[in-house]
Amino acid sequence: MDTTSAPQLIEHVHKSLTFTPYDTLWIPCSARLVAMGITPKSKGILQVFEMNRGDLNLVAEYEKPNGIKCGTFGASPLEDRSIAVGDYAGVLNIWDVERNDLPIYSVQAHTTIINAIDGVGGVDVGYGAPEIVTGGRDGCVRVWDPRVQEPVLSLEPEEGQQVRDCWAVAFGDCHSDEDRCIAAGYDNGDVKLFDLRTNSLRWEGNVNNGVTCLEFDRKDVEMNKLVVTTLESRIRLFDMRTQHAEEGFACLAEKAHKATVWISRHLPQNRDIFLTGGGNGGLNVYKYHYPKSRVSTDKNNAPIGVVGSVELLNSRVISTQPVVAANWSPDREGLLTLVCLDQTLRVFIVTKLHKY
Repeated sequence: MDTTSAPQLIEHVHKSLTFTPYDTLWIPCSARLVAMGITPKSKGILQVFEMNRGDLNLVAEYEKPNGIKCGTFGASPLEDRSIAVGDYAGVLNIWDVERNDLPIYSVQAHTTIINAIDGVGGVDVGYGAPEIVTGGRDGCVRVWDPRVQEPVLSLEPEEGQQVRDCWAVAFGDCHSDEDRCIAAGYDNGDVKLFDLRTNSLRWEGNVNNGVTCLEFDRKDVEMNKLVVTTLESRIRLFDMRTQHAEEGFACLAEKAHKATVWISRHLPQNRDIFLTGGGNGGLNVYKYHYPKSRVSTDKNNAPIGVVGSVELLNSRVISTQPVVAANWSPDREGLLTLVCLDQTLRVFIVTKLHKY
């Protein structure tokens, strides 16, 4: 790793919080961001900050009855900029970040905590209707249309089967009005890919360790790459272009952070660059290199995927506590917001990304 010409991770703002943060997001098309989590009194809290001359000014604060675990702007129209959040009581709410007194949409999505959420169809990302996917401790994965109260799709554990926590969900393959899929990761290492067009399980595998996060490199294109982060310092990258009947998708495994890898986020302006956040308080920036040929053939002449390699561009430990959430700015390349369990909100500038 040559760090002299590599992207530099520069801390721009360091803000102490009065609550335990679990997620942070840039508000689309603005210089504002939100941080959300749980207070010492077990209440939910959502704070809106505005960038101002190297500092973050608190412009709004909203307290909620239950701790907030996760949020997304993915299903929000650009003009509304409403945030969908999942809380500790299993309730899915959609709030207007300007007027937060009453939810635009509220539904009891799960019986207990919503661990993960993702959205598509809003903020000019992905084709088709706006939809939200949630994954809960009850082992269920549900897809919601904000116009109706019942789930569009509910994927539940079979009766009598041990219930596994769903820790991560992500939309992908949204390259037309009909095509859309969901990836879900579970605490036992299972990864499942559901095709919403055919309403079927397209693929499932196991990565040996609990899945903390998964993300497609882009939601609005034909499935290309899927990064899965897990307990025990593991990152796995799947090439999603070619599915083999027996082998599934080609996979690359990488060790990182010497601790749980909590988060993975692809750079919106370049899908081959992604960042990971670790339990050691570290940030890693990677670049994916494609192989000369992405498809080979097996002994039966069936097509089989070929995975490339990843290059660690730079690494920095920024905290003594885990980095649990991060979000790249969709408007400014290299601008990053993240939260750590040391109750801090930080804004980083990652330089030289345009060179890769």
